[in-house]
Amino acid sequence: MTTGSGEHIHRYLIIGAGPGGLQISYFLQRAGADYLTLEREAEPGGFFRHYPRHRRLISLNKVHTGEKDPEIALRWDWNSLLNDAPGLLFPRYSQEYFPSPEDLLRYLADFQREHELNVRFSTAVDRVEKVDGVFVVHTAGEVFRAECLIMATGWGGPNIPDIPGIELAVGYEDMSTAPEDFTDKRVLIIGKGNSAFETAQAILGHAAVVHLASPRPVRFAWTSKHPGDVRGQYGALLDSYWFKTLHGVLECQIDRLWREGDRFKAEITYTLAEGEQALLEYDTVLRCTGFTMSTALFDDSCRPELAPNGRIPAIGPDFQSTNVDGLYFAGTLMQGRDFKGASSAFIDGFRYNLRTLARLLDERYGQVPLDHRLLPVDADQLTATMLERVNYSSALWTQFEYLCDVYVVDQATGRIRHYADLPEDYAVDRFAEHPLYFTLTLRWGRGDYGDVFAIQRHPTPDRAHESAFLHPVVRAWNHREMVAEQHLLEDLLAVWRHPVRHVQPLRAFLTSRLTPPAEAPDSAQPHIPEPS
Repeated sequence: MTTGSGEHIHRYLIIGAGPGGLQISYFLQRAGADYLTLEREAEPGGFFRHYPRHRRLISLNKVHTGEKDPEIALRWDWNSLLNDAPGLLFPRYSQEYFPSPEDLLRYLADFQREHELNVRFSTAVDRVEKVDGVFVVHTAGEVFRAECLIMATGWGGPNIPDIPGIELAVGYEDMSTAPEDFTDKRVLIIGKGNSAFETAQAILGHAAVVHLASPRPVRFAWTSKHPGDVRGQYGALLDSYWFKTLHGVLECQIDRLWREGDRFKAEITYTLAEGEQALLEYDTVLRCTGFTMSTALFDDSCRPELAPNGRIPAIGPDFQSTNVDGLYFAGTLMQGRDFKGASSAFIDGFRYNLRTLARLLDERYGQVPLDHRLLPVDADQLTATMLERVNYSSALWTQFEYLCDVYVVDQATGRIRHYADLPEDYAVDRFAEHPLYFTLTLRWGRGDYGDVFAIQRHPTPDRAHESAFLHPVVRAWNHREMVAEQHLLEDLLAVWRHPVRHVQPLRAFLTSRLTPPAEAPDSAQPHIPEPS
């Protein structure tokens, strides 16, 4: 709505039309909500016009899966946004396993256009304030007001470490992407994440020496299970390191940088060598230390708190700012609850978060009850329902150890209420008054294997809790306390239907929690166990 004074009033205002902003716009539009999305650039997805610098995404695009069901195929499609149009799936835009960001930009533009999402392009936000409980968003010459503000702005700029002389380093955002510019150069790359390895790999055949440096060892995705950690395709530099080709990975604190003539000096302290110090010399210093969120748009009335790392917003289990009521975050800024865990930093993760957020917003602002289905208090049917979900859901697969299904035993009705795809910490907060409910997630095994490619397995159901691969886990809760946990045995093809390995153990577990106590065999109510 536009008032006589030229102000625009909406229930929801979204800032940013990247993948996160478009995804939440789609869900709000589908719900018939009053929303508007503001985007400073002329087209969606501005981040991907500049990043990654060497123009290859790390998000997988597994086109050929042998799977006919589109829901299951989404498990290996990391770039599509959720929607009901069969033609708007990313594998139709690229056949590359590691696709180009140009393909993603084409996809995002088509997604916005074909769904006719309510996006105002070329509209930069200058300032955000909160007046009398309403968000007031100022742009050049226009003012927008909304009950609910959703920030989908993505990263605000580079993360710059506090190192004396760091201004001498060329940032990832500005560095040359022409490998020949580094011919015969000694290059120091500050950082050991994917942007650092991407840069190193691009110049590996030209530079004389490439050193990657940071205080902590490299975190590999195959060990951490986090897709944002260093990926296998960047292994060439590590080969070069161990094959003694002068390139190296340094665990060190960079104490200071300075320039002498046409060379750069780096004074370092090794973190894994009892404090040994060294003075190293380079021709070029590059900074590849990631990104950070900017809070510059917000005035003091609604400036959000940041998470302990100072780079992302602090959010509650419902994706809302911990200190500003009505301020929510979409896209990569949702990763605060599963930081370095599941996939909320990436499209394949936050697309499911945003589907859930749209339901929570509809409940809060539209008074629409959170959708759920009703089940009888029956262990056989509950077993079948849970197994169907873990064998089918792409949300539980991608958002492992974070999103869960919840099964609330409602004593008042004698039924079970099944809620899909809620953050587990949100579920525990929401259903804490209930003496019995279950959460269903997919989880990895412990993370401290000496060699993740040589894990000793014990393929018997009674040792399912030792499974290393992704596998279903059901937890029983009494109010806020987890009182029991059942793991189901891992499976190479991620199919959990075996009558002995999966069905029987789950049925027995659920029966033990739901069965009325022996002294009251005629009771119609499920047994609510005391916390163990």
